[in-house]
Amino acid sequence: MSRFSEMFCALRSQRRAALMPFLQTGYPDLPTIEQMVPAIVASGADAVELGVPFSDPIADGPTMQGAAFRALRRGVRLADALDLVRRLRVGVDVPIALMSYANPLLSYGVERFVRDAADAGVDGVIAADIPADEAGSLIAAAREIRLDTIFLVAPTSTEQRLRVVVEATTGFLYCVSVTGVTGAREHLGDEVGKLIGRVREVTDLPAVVGFGISTPDHARTVARIADGVIVASALYQALENARDPVEAAVAFLRPFAQALRADRRP
Repeated sequence: MSRFSEMFCALRSQRRAALMPFLQTGYPDLPTIEQMVPAIVASGADAVELGVPFSDPIADGPTMQGAAFRALRRGVRLADALDLVRRLRVGVDVPIALMSYANPLLSYGVERFVRDAADAGVDGVIAADIPADEAGSLIAAAREIRLDTIFLVAPTSTEQRLRVVVEATTGFLYCVSVTGVTGAREHLGDEVGKLIGRVREVTDLPAVVGFGISTPDHARTVARIADGVIVASALYQALENARDPVEAAVAFLRPFAQALRADRRP
């Protein structure tokens, strides 16, 4: 059983959802992210998603695009993300997923990436722009060493597409809450509830919701129907111009963790 599977089994027994913040590897900078991960875990994050900077992040809105571009300007690449995870594993036990687009993986080499990711302590790879039915080489390599392959479904996913993605996914299913790109939002629509309902009809994989989760109330609402929430753009907006980004991240995420722990499912 993978580290993600173990976490979701434990949280289901506690009747609560996981808090899974997204951090962009290399922004504000690598040393800060290395300090930030254990700090947010200590304050309630159940798992961490680390982004691999990429020049054409088509799934991301302006906030996360800006974070990726700034990390790239600092020279941060996929190999740096792997080295970061290796260093984090000295003291961090929670599941860690890398979110990447196809080009960095292909440039690095898929089989080499899978081998090095597992060696570094990565638990899963989120393939943001790789269709599940075109990810055969990634899935085959990952299965051999029990690295989870996590794919995305959206409100626009057809029933046939849902089943294809579910078949290719291990660890958890990434459910996009809206039709659009990442970004902080004031309100969540009813699309996410309909999507989770459709997901539940075809799989018992943990369903984790990302895109637009911006407030503790958003997290509380989504946690009543899903198994986890991913917070990204709103977190990075909170870090803008912060004198102490680590302290700012902890202060921003703590109410999310408290909301998820206070509002247990029946």
